[in-house]
This record gives sequence, structure tokens and C-alpha cells, in this order.
Amino acid sequence: MKRLNQYLGTVAICLSTLFCGNWAVAQNTDGFVDLIDGVSLNGWNIIGTASWTIGNGLIVGNKPSGFLVSSKTYKNFIIKAEFWAESDTNSGIFIRCQDASKVASSNAYEINIWDTRPEQAYATGAIVDVAKVDPVPKAGGRWNTMEITANGSHFKVVMNGVVTVADGQDSKFADGLIALQSAGGVVKFRKLQIKAI
Repeated sequence: MKRLNQYLGTVAICLSTLFCGNWAVAQNTDGFVDLIDGVSLNGWNIIGTASWTIGNGLIVGNKPSGFLVSSKTYKNFIIKAEFWAESDTNSGIFIRCQDASKVASSNAYEINIWDTRPEQAYATGAIVDVAKVDPVPKAGGRWNTMEITANGSHFKVVMNGVVTVADGQDSKFADGLIALQSAGGVVKFRKLQIKAI
């Protein structure tokens, strides 16, 4: 009986180590969690008619108009993204989305990726109808980094190391889903990570 208890104790320790080890893989050492894996759409739902392809570490959106919508909601966080866009791509990262079946800048916060938006004040790097950008950073034809901070009613956006929104303020939506937009042109995401704050 004593040997059986020792054996069971050893098995329990091994299983505990195994499960804890697997959990740690999902979270990066800096506390960020990967939202896309580049090989599947686990954790995401497709709405609209956009064409999304997955593979080689990338999620690629083409043809308007649609979204990838997260299955989880988030409140206060930092998002780190890496994306590539054509010069006329119309895309964006929507946060705190209120409706999983209908995403719009009226029911979410849209951090824009659209260099050629007619109203340039809300082009790439801006938060549509919340925080303007001037000058507009150009994303077209290259890989870009974007960091989005949402903390209560305060928002910050940094693109390619340059602050485009220092302190956008709005309190309409306290939490919600995340959505990636494909509304014209090609957009590629190779990294999307989040950390709660």
C-alpha cells in the first residue's frame, strides 16, 4: 500500500508538471498571450463575405467585406500586432466590439489601417471618431507594428514606435470582443498578442 501511494504521488507530480508546462507555452514570457497561431482560426468567428486564408504563420484578409471576431471578450489590455497592408488597403483592429454579428465603428473602437481614407484625420493610426492622427503614418507596402492600450476610458496607439494617439478618451464601451477587418485590398497579420492590465 505504501508503494502504491508513493507511485500515485509520483504520477500526480508528473501530471501536474505536464499540465502546468503546457499552460505556460500558451503564455509568452512577457505575459502576452497569442490570439492567432497562423495555422487555424481557433478562437475566432468569421462574419461577412471577406476571404480569409490561414497558413505559413499568417492570417490574410482579401476581398470586402468582413471580419474575424474573437470568441472572448476583453476589458483593459495591451495588444501587440504586426501587419502588412497594401497602400489602398481598408482594414483595422476593432476593440470592445458590442455585437459579434455586426461590427462597426459605431458599436466598437476602430483603430484604423487605411492610408487613403478620404477623411485623413481618421486614417491609419487613428481611433475612428475618437482620436485623430496628424500626420498620417503610411502602412502601405511593408510590415508594421502596432501597439494598442485600452485602460478604462483611456486609449493609446503606437505605430512603428511612433505615438499616433497619446491619450484618446471615450467611455461608451467598457469591454467587448476584438475583430480584424478586411474591407478592401490585402491585409496580413502575422502577430496578434494581448495582455490584461
